[in-house]
Amino acid sequence: MDFFQRLRAGLARLMYGRYGADQFGRFILYASMALLFLTFITGLAPLWYLSIAGYAWGLFRMFSRNLQKRGHENEVYLQKKTRLFTEIRQARVRFRNRKQFKYFRCPQCRARLRLTRGCGEKTVTCQNCKHTFKTRA
Repeated sequence: MDFFQRLRAGLARLMYGRYGADQFGRFILYASMALLFLTFITGLAPLWYLSIAGYAWGLFRMFSRNLQKRGHENEVYLQKKTRLFTEIRQARVRFRNRKQFKYFRCPQCRARLRLTRGCGEKTVTCQNCKHTFKTRA
């Protein structure tokens, strides 16, 4: 066995039963790298401390043996990331269609609704809460 095969086997033994890298861990490490880059640009020491704390947290998650808790943290991160990307995608669609539709929210449940522009004053019924109200488009 050459050096690299022994190194690979040793790392495999070290990581056996540990959580490893996931999407949330990679996000933490990339955010720490960004903070470190900002530290070099601005020279602010608190950013450096935050960067080191992020690296430590990311390594802690990688070497953790509590698989269930780390998995739950990753699930929560993925749900929030999906929700954020959905909001961004919907905002882009609303912006693209802003001349054709008027977008507004239901005053009771805050659901997003739309009306075709130029249709005048309408009585709108929200599909979520069945609240009825008047609005202009």
